[in-house]
Amino acid sequence: MEFKTKKKKATIINITSLIDVLFLLLIFMMVSSTFMEEPGIKLDLPETQSAPSVKKSEYVLSVKSDGSLFLNEKALSLDELGENLKSTLAEMKDESLILKGDTNIPYGKVVKIMDIVKKSGVKKLIIATRQGASEKKAP
Repeated sequence: MEFKTKKKKATIINITSLIDVLFLLLIFMMVSSTFMEEPGIKLDLPETQSAPSVKKSEYVLSVKSDGSLFLNEKALSLDELGENLKSTLAEMKDESLILKGDTNIPYGKVVKIMDIVKKSGVKKLIIATRQGASEKKAP
């Protein structure tokens, strides 16, 4: 008498859907994560509720609360600002400059700096702010 032996089927685990899910999670994490840029000059930027996100520019003009100016962390005086901007204008990406000013700078000084920047030929002046918390309730 002859017994028929059944062949066992090889178990195949289909991991295609698992790979798809992991790939989507990876993409989601990459897109939703933010990278913080820590500037070398400590400033207290003004807060705003509607601050649009802007890509980092190559040239940043920082103004501290005591009025000192820094172009890409290089100290300048107000008189040297126009000439330095004119000489670096060809190197600026799409002739744009980010202005980071401390909250406590007098308004007149900011206007004077903006005027010098525009006279030096900068086409696009971006004023940096930090994203504020949602609307604060009055007590």
